[in-house]
Amino acid sequence: MTNLTNYHSHCLYCDGRANMEDFIRFAINEGFTSYGISSHAPLPFATAWTMEWDRMEDYLAEFARLKEKYADKIELAIGLEIDYLNEESNPASPRFRELPLDYRIGSVHMLYSPEGTVVDIDTSADTFRGLVDKHFGGDLNSVVRLYYKSLLRMVELGGFDIVGHADKMHYNASCYRPGLLDEPWYDALVRDYFAAIARRGYIVEINTKAYHELGTFYPNERYFTLLKELGVRVQVNSDAHYPERINNARREGLAALKKAGFTSVAEWHGGRWEERAVMSEL
Repeated sequence: MTNLTNYHSHCLYCDGRANMEDFIRFAINEGFTSYGISSHAPLPFATAWTMEWDRMEDYLAEFARLKEKYADKIELAIGLEIDYLNEESNPASPRFRELPLDYRIGSVHMLYSPEGTVVDIDTSADTFRGLVDKHFGGDLNSVVRLYYKSLLRMVELGGFDIVGHADKMHYNASCYRPGLLDEPWYDALVRDYFAAIARRGYIVEINTKAYHELGTFYPNERYFTLLKELGVRVQVNSDAHYPERINNARREGLAALKKAGFTSVAEWHGGRWEERAVMSEL
């Protein structure tokens, strides 16, 4: 099987469940041609799922050691998944841009409530419902608009290569209110967002993490054809927190892209992003 790559994975430096070398060894055993580590970047406050700044030097040094150790077996790249939180903490922040990384993933996991509380909305659907009711007075529309406002601002500021799980809220929001994805105002938000991504040339990952459990990709498959029409580059990432999940739903993601008209995906080879043909056996 070709197109065996993954650039969104989390190890013990953040909320991953195995060390960096375990992920790399598993990728080699599975026949991957290139692989990227992308731990959750530090935030201005401590969390259970992000790296701390005092571990950054060790993170980079451990990767450098492993890259040399496995140089004859796989091409490795080092990145970070960096949150857009506010104007001071986002992928374009100087402290992140100064790091010697191969790539950066830009994502939104948290929003500010009307009272100024940071709310992590990257949760289960049931938890999401409770958070919307508690912190936003049950106003789902305002939460969705705030989410896309943050995503658009992240896109405007830049400082990253890959858009992480582009519309991840769509699943929780549509569980909160079935039919939301078909509402014209919601569709317009998503289309404006992808148009902004296309103008700036970012790669959009097809995040396959939840496909087998929830039956959806991020972004939603209904927008794959739009991404193709806009000329957006794509790649398939599994957002793996366990080594055995690095190849999760890759075949399904590639098949869905091919169905939407994509003939290539972005892969890291020779120290840069290259377009590689989607495997012919699909």
